[in-house]
Amino acid sequence: MLAPLVFSANLTDPWLLLRAFLAAGLFCLLSGAVYLINDIFDVEKDRAHPTKRNRPIASGALPLRTARITALAMVVVALAGAFALDLGLGAVAAFYLGQNLLYSWKVKHLAFLDVTSIALGFLLRTLAGAFAIDVYFSPWLFGCTFLLALYLGLGKRKHEMLEAGLGKGKQRQVLENYRLESLNYALLICAGLTIAAYTAYSMSVSLPGQPWHLERAPFESPWLPVTIPFAILGIVRFYFLVSRVDEAESPTDRMIRDPIFLTNIGLWGIAILVLIYV
Repeated sequence: MLAPLVFSANLTDPWLLLRAFLAAGLFCLLSGAVYLINDIFDVEKDRAHPTKRNRPIASGALPLRTARITALAMVVVALAGAFALDLGLGAVAAFYLGQNLLYSWKVKHLAFLDVTSIALGFLLRTLAGAFAIDVYFSPWLFGCTFLLALYLGLGKRKHEMLEAGLGKGKQRQVLENYRLESLNYALLICAGLTIAAYTAYSMSVSLPGQPWHLERAPFESPWLPVTIPFAILGIVRFYFLVSRVDEAESPTDRMIRDPIFLTNIGLWGIAILVLIYV
């Protein structure tokens, strides 16, 4: 959610910084409600699962009635706060909630639509961040956010299939509807599109004048294309990590412990901050 703040070169503006963090906090509250609702939906299945049965609701540590009341209260506070901060932010938050409820009810059992829905959630968070500070955010970066989230989701599904083997349906029901070959094709296509979107953003030039309803111009730099190799290396490295099944940990956990991946993303972050603020 803070990407619009960073890429609009407003990271040092105290007022916009406050609004961005308030919006991020409200979405964290809304996301927490979504997780509660998802566990409420799945309580019976979780109780029959060897590890998920230890979750607070499934284990009985958090009574079902208390969970429902808490989730409802979190939703009300989050939506009220979002609409109070900005009408556009509130509308995005409401759509985000509806999209996640649909995911918990039905979409999470549909191959490819499940990861698409998750990626849409990341896109909505970014859109909310832009509304919170009323800033222009490049369509290419929106596209890159969606494609990158979709790429990570597909990678996680591939790793789950490789790890689960013949028992994939026991680990996650939707895995029964995936095929490893299709996942590999989807990953490669998504990787190429993500790199293309980031490259297009890096090399794009904004049109003269400001967008129709916004006051702050987007960040651009003639040197931004030098960061493209970092994007390529990160995407290739992630593909390598999800293709390994020699460790039980998830690709996300492996990613945040991988020295090559962390060094690459660190250098990319430093390069972006230097180009924007120096």
